[in-house]
Amino acid sequence: MHRTPAAGPPGPSPAAPGTGTASAPARHPRALEPVTAILIVLLSVLGALIGIVLITSLGVSPNTAVIGALVAMLVGRIPVGALVKMRSLHRQNLVQSAISGSTFAAANSLMTPIAVPFALGRTDLVWPMLGGATIGLAVDSWVLYRVFDSKLLPATNAWPAGIAAAETIKAGDSGGKKAVVLGASAVVGLLGALMKIPTSAAGVAFLGNVWALLMFGIGLLVAQYAPTLLDVNLSAEYVPHGLMIGAGLVALAQAGMLMRNRGGSKQQAADADAADDGTPELTVGSTRLRRGLLEGVVLFTAGAVVVAITGGLIGGMSVPGLIGWVLLAGAAALVHQLIVGLAAMHSGWFPAFAVTLIVLIVGLFLDIPTVPLALLVGYTASTGPAFADLGYDFKAGWLLRRDAVPWQPYEMAGRREQYIAQVLGFAVALGVVALAWHAFFTDGKVPPVSKVYVTTITSGLDPHTMTTLLLWAIPGALIQLIGGSSRQLGVLLATGLLVATANAGWMVLGALAVRYGYTRWRRRGVRTASPRWPRSSCATGCGP
Repeated sequence: MHRTPAAGPPGPSPAAPGTGTASAPARHPRALEPVTAILIVLLSVLGALIGIVLITSLGVSPNTAVIGALVAMLVGRIPVGALVKMRSLHRQNLVQSAISGSTFAAANSLMTPIAVPFALGRTDLVWPMLGGATIGLAVDSWVLYRVFDSKLLPATNAWPAGIAAAETIKAGDSGGKKAVVLGASAVVGLLGALMKIPTSAAGVAFLGNVWALLMFGIGLLVAQYAPTLLDVNLSAEYVPHGLMIGAGLVALAQAGMLMRNRGGSKQQAADADAADDGTPELTVGSTRLRRGLLEGVVLFTAGAVVVAITGGLIGGMSVPGLIGWVLLAGAAALVHQLIVGLAAMHSGWFPAFAVTLIVLIVGLFLDIPTVPLALLVGYTASTGPAFADLGYDFKAGWLLRRDAVPWQPYEMAGRREQYIAQVLGFAVALGVVALAWHAFFTDGKVPPVSKVYVTTITSGLDPHTMTTLLLWAIPGALIQLIGGSSRQLGVLLATGLLVATANAGWMVLGALAVRYGYTRWRRRGVRTASPRWPRSSCATGCGP
């Protein structure tokens, strides 16, 4: 399977180590180099604090990758000894990977899960939940590291935030027209944010899969206007959740189909030949994809066992009930991360809250007791956002490294260093959350989504809710099946309905229209500019 022409072949020659050019040095910079590691730790502390403050006050967690890249650029401009090394695009990529990882880890993967037992009044379960969330975070990132750039999660797909980070780094290095355009775009985005216009949705529409984003935009518009035109709140009726259940189940089956290695040794040989001639290929084959996802199932299930033991579920549940809880927790964690990752890959938005709420509803339907259900929800919530964020960062690195010669060894080395940088950022985030959660929670600063989870747990399940979920799961499954694994139509439609950001649908569809018009104009220009040979007839003589 060849990459799209837009990816381009590797460049003709590598650059010298430590330079800021887009071409890559022979050996990728290491995340644990003293200067890089120190900057990673300092910015990871900043990212974790930003994530905690915003998730507890506004209920959102920002992508701080661009902040990390800009700081690394500024440090590289300081003409002092080892600091000059930070002019390297690849070191800047390591730093932006770490700060964005620490932000999402602290806010979504750690702070939100531990707030669930706290809001439930079980402060004694905060530390066990923190341990379980740490395991979920670790497995989450490991699985993405194993399966990124496979048929399931190819690097050639959008990963919009990754493109933004890479272009920011390249523009900062080259300056000139790129920097001007980037700065103007940033000003437009800032003005849109101040006016509460979701300009980021338009930016995503210029980058992602057209069909996936079309369904995303339709979902956004339907969610916005259904209460007015149809006098129905779709989220309150759990219609989007039902669609997501059906689409998610089909997406999981499609992922299973992609794990099959049809080509065997012949395909491996073809990949090796392609790598020799310099054509970038998928770096993760079906065998590694299968192993990565199976490893995820095993590790998530093992993490669920730890949560069950430390959370005191042993002795409080029957043996069959405990086994069922562990299996459900392991499966829910894997499904949650895949659905969130697929949505993020295509649209740049991930419905982590909504998918966790689906798991909660399933738990209520199965009549899981309050405390085990709260731990199940917290453990599931710890997966997904870090998975998506690491995909963004790998996409940025993939774009920055694609001129390396030889390409594949350098790409794999760079991806490994990015993973190490993010793990270091995760460790910093864990330390910050461990020190800060008590002060925030006792001051009443609890993530709003965690309060929603607890309210839903304590209020129970409406008898009609499960019927609604099952009914709407059918069209969700059909739409996902029709679109196939490459478009994820069902998942993106449900994501748009769940996100329901006002006017974001118009921004997405408007940007898609502009994108379509621009593409048609460019193609027409190419055809017009191509040489047209005059028609001739052999009746007047074609030969000598």
